[in-house]
Amino acid sequence: MIRDSQFSARFAAVRQHTQQICAPLAPEDHVPQPVPEVSPPKWHLAHTSWFFEAMLLQPSLPGYRVFHPQFGYLFNSYYDGIGERVLRDARGHLSRPTVAEVLAYRGHVDAAMQRLLAEPLPPALAALVELGLQHEQQHQELLLTDLKVVLATNAIDVRYGAAAAAPLDLAAEHAPESLSAEAWVGMPAGSVEVGHAGAGFCFDNETPRHVQHVPAVQLRSTLVSNEEYLAFMADGGYERFHFWHAEGWDWARGLAVKAPLHWRPDPDRSGRWLHFTLSGLQPLPPAAPVTHISFYEAYAFCQWADWRLPTEFEWEALAPRMAWGQRWEWTSSAYQPYPGFRPAPGTVGEYNGKFMVNQQVLRGASYATPPGHARISYRNFFHAPLRWQYTGIRPARDAAGAP
Repeated sequence: MIRDSQFSARFAAVRQHTQQICAPLAPEDHVPQPVPEVSPPKWHLAHTSWFFEAMLLQPSLPGYRVFHPQFGYLFNSYYDGIGERVLRDARGHLSRPTVAEVLAYRGHVDAAMQRLLAEPLPPALAALVELGLQHEQQHQELLLTDLKVVLATNAIDVRYGAAAAAPLDLAAEHAPESLSAEAWVGMPAGSVEVGHAGAGFCFDNETPRHVQHVPAVQLRSTLVSNEEYLAFMADGGYERFHFWHAEGWDWARGLAVKAPLHWRPDPDRSGRWLHFTLSGLQPLPPAAPVTHISFYEAYAFCQWADWRLPTEFEWEALAPRMAWGQRWEWTSSAYQPYPGFRPAPGTVGEYNGKFMVNQQVLRGASYATPPGHARISYRNFFHAPLRWQYTGIRPARDAAGAP
């Protein structure tokens, strides 16, 4: 049995941080869903509470009273083993429950969880609580990127960061990198161990640890900057098909994509660009890492620059020698199970395994990732056209030998 007095305090801190992210928002900001992949802030607040209610409180806390009998249907995300749910692209249609009712739901769940955490927990139950906290931290980053899309859709300039309650350093969103763009780190060809190691938490898709062969390779110590990406655009990067995958070319032409998401031409200065940030519309900082790009765009840029994207195994092998964490970094690796991977039994087995198809792996973290949530073995994953997350590019190149 496990009883950790810090567990309940950490639970309270994680839950409070989620609400701090939403504190600068008006009630009206909690509801819109501009695109299907973005969930309304109100839904995030409720879904993270539903996770604890459905996975822990209902099966494990004697006498627990469900807050509302329909909330399971409204706020289940993708757990088919639990039951039917509102379709993902319809989450923004829900004007009810109100934000106040969702916050009351969070309070109800939090009080019950504290009763559960007051007693010694079997190891399996403690592991499920930890999973719930890590899950909520994932949604904290999603909240920031989703609400950025919500605010950017407005016809007037909106500043999430105008409120003193904004829970992160907004200047870091467009901060330049300090290392030289000419610096590269490399390794000779050989076998490396990849995957989670040690006793700390990891998601099941980071296991089992195993050996991979990696060719002689170099990765640049800095990410591609806005200035470098502007050079790609100026050289006809979005008009020259031979830089693109066929699917990416069709995507860019079909949607008339000409620049990263959230970029806007400056109406007052010909040829200059602005970008929408959580601090509102700002001049594009040349030295900051380019962000909000799809896998298609990352691949096309590297083709133009005569580089390539690293595999996730190259990235993991060299990450201890690089600064990372400003942007999620696209890799050339398809999101697939590691050799010997087995989903966890029961409902939590749906967490990662069933998404291992038609997606690309991203590595690292972003400035919006909660402190302590990132690690070298973390495997993020998205479909190739998606770019609402803080995504970026770290170039790789083949190396005949090693430095």
